Amino acid sequence: MKKWVILLLIALSFTSYSQSKKKKNAPKPKWKIHGRFAFLFNQSSFSNWASGGENTIAGNINVNYDFNYKKDNINWDSRIITGYGISHISEKGYRKTDDRFEFNTLFGLKTGKYWFLSFIGNFRTQYTKGYDYKKDPKLLVSEFLSPAYLTFGPGMLWKKSDKLNFNIAPATARFTFVNDFFSGKFGVEKGKNSVLALGFNLSGYYKFVIMENVEMENIITMYTDYLAKVGNIDIDYQTNIRFKVNKHIKMQMTFHTIMDDDASSRIQFRQLFGLGVNYSFHEKVTY
Repeated sequence: MKKWVILLLIALSFTSYSQSKKKKNAPKPKWKIHGRFAFLFNQSSFSNWASGGENTIAGNINVNYDFNYKKDNINWDSRIITGYGISHISEKGYRKTDDRFEFNTLFGLKTGKYWFLSFIGNFRTQYTKGYDYKKDPKLLVSEFLSPAYLTFGPGMLWKKSDKLNFNIAPATARFTFVNDFFSGKFGVEKGKNSVLALGFNLSGYYKFVIMENVEMENIITMYTDYLAKVGNIDIDYQTNIRFKVNKHIKMQMTFHTIMDDDASSRIQFRQLFGLGVNYSFHEKVTY
């Protein structure tokens, strides 16, 4: 009987060792691709409401497309972030509430446990015309590719995980492009259609779980120009809080703050809250 017990224990130990070795030697994915589509909707309606109010209907479409490559000492993360929103306010008609296209890429070559030599690239603009409705008549403030920003440069990346990283790029070039109508604005000299800036760029990303089915995502970029307005810092900070109802339905809160003297003398702030339908249209892992 003792022999059978010993043989059983040896077999269990061998099986456990084999499984742990197999798990340890499991292949790591080379490519991870994930495309997510989200539609947020909100609506308000009033009828004989004593305190007053305006009927509104609003919708936002957002698409995030992630491409992540990892092999040996190479780490390459790219993301497309795009969104468009529109609302209809009674008697005022349709107005744009969101308009964004942004492409980010970050290439890293590992030099330490968490450190990488890196190279960043970023391009952002908007799709359609934007207006300042506080002016009468309404004032055109942006168009497709006006302004458009292209940023790139070498640096150092600290990346603990896909949910926590920051990048330091002390020699970052940033181009600002505008058409003839906006020449003289967004930091571009009158009569020109572009301007080059060289400065220090710091960017960071942090996502964590607040509680079950609630997560917070923080994205920040800080930039200061060596060639003009030395010491002035442009800040772009966005917080997304997502409340998961089920696999396809989520509530989302977005707080987005931009401080950029070339775009506006005041702090820009955007807030969004809505119930959304989420769908993964492309999810693939390649080994």
